[in-house]
Amino acid sequence: MTNPAFGGTTLAARLVDALYTEAMLLADETRGYFDDAGQIERDALPPRLRVEFACEALKATTRLMQVIGWLLMRKAVHAGELPEGSGTADNRRLGEAPPLDPAVVTRLPHAARRLLANGEDLYQRVRRMDEGIEAPAAEPTASPALSLLHRLERSL
Repeated sequence: MTNPAFGGTTLAARLVDALYTEAMLLADETRGYFDDAGQIERDALPPRLRVEFACEALKATTRLMQVIGWLLMRKAVHAGELPEGSGTADNRRLGEAPPLDPAVVTRLPHAARRLLANGEDLYQRVRRMDEGIEAPAAEPTASPALSLLHRLERSL
């Protein structure tokens, strides 16, 4: 599935590649934060908020792994390793991710809030792509000007 107009790949494949790179960088940054600096910030929080911090961190990593898995599947489809229609099977769709808890997130350190928001944003963008793969193409709406032109042609 190559298109010479786009350097030998389709625009969709290039978008998946870019999102995959973004997801891997964000996953690495998130892992680094929650393993290192985040631990120091977490330890300074009250006990209940520490637990909530850990729950949001688990949600973040789950969300990112779902995104990475979906993007890897799309990369395989674009590379011809999987048949084109296989990406629309229910077991190949983007998994549901638990939503962020805004009441908790607002009380977390700034770096954690930023990473959680970036992960949620990436997940929502990929989710829209996943939903759009099976969405039927919208019927083009008739142009009023074109309709008038056709009526004029018929009247002559």
